[in-house]
Amino acid sequence: MPGNKSVKGAAAGNTTTLWRNARLATFDPTMQGIGTVENAVIAVRGGRIAFAGPEKDLPVDLATADKITDCGGRWVTPSLIDCHTHLVFGGNRAMEFEMRLNGATYEEIAKAGGGIVSSVRDTRAVSEHALVAQALPRLDTLLAEGISTIEIKSGYGLDIETELKMLRVARRLETLRPVRIVTSYLAAHATPAEYKGRNADYITDVVLPGLERAHAEGLVDAVDGFCEGIAFSVAEITRVFEKARQLGLRVKLHAEQLSDLGGAKLAASYGALSADHLEYLDETGAKALAKAGTVAVLLPGAFYALREKQAPPVQDLRDAGATIALATDCNPGTSPLTSLLLTMNMGATLFRMTVEECLAATTRNAAKALGLLAETGTLEAGKSADFTIWDIERPAELVYRIGFNPLHARIFKGQKVSS
Repeated sequence: MPGNKSVKGAAAGNTTTLWRNARLATFDPTMQGIGTVENAVIAVRGGRIAFAGPEKDLPVDLATADKITDCGGRWVTPSLIDCHTHLVFGGNRAMEFEMRLNGATYEEIAKAGGGIVSSVRDTRAVSEHALVAQALPRLDTLLAEGISTIEIKSGYGLDIETELKMLRVARRLETLRPVRIVTSYLAAHATPAEYKGRNADYITDVVLPGLERAHAEGLVDAVDGFCEGIAFSVAEITRVFEKARQLGLRVKLHAEQLSDLGGAKLAASYGALSADHLEYLDETGAKALAKAGTVAVLLPGAFYALREKQAPPVQDLRDAGATIALATDCNPGTSPLTSLLLTMNMGATLFRMTVEECLAATTRNAAKALGLLAETGTLEAGKSADFTIWDIERPAELVYRIGFNPLHARIFKGQKVSS
C-alpha cells in the first residue's frame, strides 16, 4: 500500500536504524499531495531506506533495531536538492552590483571589467585549491538548509584547462563534505573575448575537445549550454549535443531566458534531463518538454536579481503536464543566492507556485532533473536514506518563511551529518 513500503534482502550484518515518531512527507508519486504519513517510522539499513511508512506496519525483521531515534513528532521530508548551480567560480561581482544600483549601464560595467568577463578572469587566475576554499562557504550555507544533492556547472573558464579545473574542484568538494555532487560541463556558456564573433571556432577549438577530455577524466555527468541571442544559437548547441550523444552523456539547456529561440524544443528533441530558466517559453515548448519528460527548472533568483518582467509560463507547464523544479542558480552575477528555502518562497511569491509544487520542485522533481530519481528525492524503500527533520508545525512553513531556517537534523546516506 502507498506509504507502506519495505525492501528485503539487506546484507547480513548491516545495522538497522529506526527514526520513529515522525510525520512523513514522502513525495511518493503513488500518493496524493505530498504523500503524508502520520505516526510514521523510517527504517534504514546499509545506508538505504528499508521501510518508510506507518509504524504499525513496520516489518518484523526491521523491528529490532541497533539504534532508535525519536523524531519527537517532527516533520520529515526527503533532503532538498539544488539542481542548477554555478557554485564554483573565482572572485565576486559585488562591484558591478553596486555600479548598477548607482545607475551604471551595461556598457559602462563591461568597460570597467565587469560582467561574465570578470568571472572568467578571476576563475582562470586562481588555483584549484583557492577555488575549493572559495566554494566551501557557499556549499556549507546550502547544506545547512537540509540539502543532500547539488548540481555544479563549469562555464567560467571558457578554455579547456580552466573548465576542467572547475570540474575537478566540484568533484573535490564531494570528498570534503557529506553531499552528493552532480557535474555539468558548460563550456558553451559564453564566447570568451579571444573568440569574439567566432562562435563556431570556439566550439571547434574549445567546447568539443574540452568535453572529450572531461569525459575521459570522468569529470562530467551531463552536458549543458546557453541557447540565447547573447550566447549560442540552436545550430551551435546542436553540435554540442551531438558530441554529448556520441559520448553517451545526457544533456540539459539554459533556454528561453531572454527570448524564444526554440531551445526548449531542441532540448526536448534530445530527451534532455532539463530545460532551465524558460521565461519566454511558449505553449508548444511546454508541451514538447512534457512529452519528452524533460524537467522545466525555474530559477526565481535570476528573475529577481535581473528585475525581469516576464515570468515563466507556469500555467502552460501545468496544463501540459510538465514536471517543474526549482533551483538557486547560485552564481556570481545574476543570482548570488545560496538559499533553497528562499528560492521556494520566491517560486511561490514571484511565480505563484503552490506550496506542494515548491516542495516537490526541490525534492522529487529536482532529483528527476538530475537523472537521480531512482536514487533519491522521495522517501521510498530502496532509495538512499537522504532525509531532513524539521522544527515546523506544517510543511508550508518551509515555503512561507523568509530568512528562517527550521532545520533540526540532516541525514545523508543513513548518517546524521548536521543538527
